[in-house]
Amino acid sequence: MLSFLLPRGLSTVRTRRWRAALLASICAVCSPLALAAPNDLADAVRAAWLAHPGATATEQTLIAARARAEAAGRPLYNPELEFAVDDEGDDRTTTAGVGLTLDLFGKRRARAAAGDASLSLAIAEAELRRATFAQAWLKAWADRRAAQHRVQLGAQRVNLVQRFADLAGKQQQVGDISSLERDLALLARDETLAEQATLLADAATADEAFRVVGGAPERDDASNDGDVPPALAPDNDRLGNVPEQQIALAQSLQAERRITVAERDRRPDPTVSLRGGQVDLGPMSDNVIGLTVSVPLFVRNGYRAEATAARAEHSATSAEQQLVTLQVEARAERARKTYTAVREAWALWSKSPGTDVDTRASLLERLWRAGEISTADFLIQLQQTLDTSLAGADLQGRVWRAYVDALYATGHLNAWIGFEPSVSEVNP
Repeated sequence: MLSFLLPRGLSTVRTRRWRAALLASICAVCSPLALAAPNDLADAVRAAWLAHPGATATEQTLIAARARAEAAGRPLYNPELEFAVDDEGDDRTTTAGVGLTLDLFGKRRARAAAGDASLSLAIAEAELRRATFAQAWLKAWADRRAAQHRVQLGAQRVNLVQRFADLAGKQQQVGDISSLERDLALLARDETLAEQATLLADAATADEAFRVVGGAPERDDASNDGDVPPALAPDNDRLGNVPEQQIALAQSLQAERRITVAERDRRPDPTVSLRGGQVDLGPMSDNVIGLTVSVPLFVRNGYRAEATAARAEHSATSAEQQLVTLQVEARAERARKTYTAVREAWALWSKSPGTDVDTRASLLERLWRAGEISTADFLIQLQQTLDTSLAGADLQGRVWRAYVDALYATGHLNAWIGFEPSVSEVNP
């Protein structure tokens, strides 16, 4: 299944590096250190990719790339048939022949190797499209999950403030609080209803973004159970699996193979023709046979510029590969630190005793009934508690987003989801 991934042709140092990087990529999928996604989540991502138009486009692009690679490995020259009749007075010569240009310098082999390198680049680009889709899907899922959680907390806030407004109205009727304090409770209720409408609008926007990447909000269970991803394993980066790194390696290999093609094209291939026929000399006739060898002379165009351009392109892609390596390493370090910081903040938030809205609201209500805090203080502290809960929902969403970024940046996203090393999954 993976044989087409391996470039064939000339054995070079860069070729061996490419193969080593590719094998490392495949092994990482089976690495015990690569964390697996929850089954339902991983299945949803894979199903969304297979149903997405981008998967079909990617598959057809790979089919075209394989066809071009196969075409590059076909023989360069086809035989030629020749028929000739020469009639000069009583003399008549009739011949038939066949000619073939011989590939003496390995042009076909060089082009086949270049075709395989181009196929490897197409595969790396397809990996990038699939990984980018998975990253976008998971982030949209996390955003929708956080938005739904905020709506749930907002509904809880509406119920609490509505209950307090009703209670304040009863307290005002019996003279326990002033009408000003009752009005303050009603204003808080109206503000809460307006904020809930905003949360519902945000949730609708998150649903829309989730649908755009192939998600199905009606089938997604966005209930929040307070779970967050685990900590990243230390020193377990697989930067060779990062799509941008694979593309840079493939581009460098492709440019190297094109140098060989350009150099081989500078060597002329001879054409050998064999012909036979009959010569009629009046009443007499005789058989004739001939052999012709022709060689083109590259005197007006020696194809030196093409070779120079190929070498310059290879130098440029090699430098670009080094730049991509630096960028990938820096991004992986940043993603690790970001995820660690956000996850630690979530751990501290989840341990805080003030994040339990029901418990906190009950305590504040007892203090308010006992007259130990005013209506304004009650509403302020209740709002602080609810704002903290909403911030926790946002923080949990940020934890998931940072985790997805870290998986992508460290080269573990495909293994975490359970994608196959080959991106050809639409038509296996």
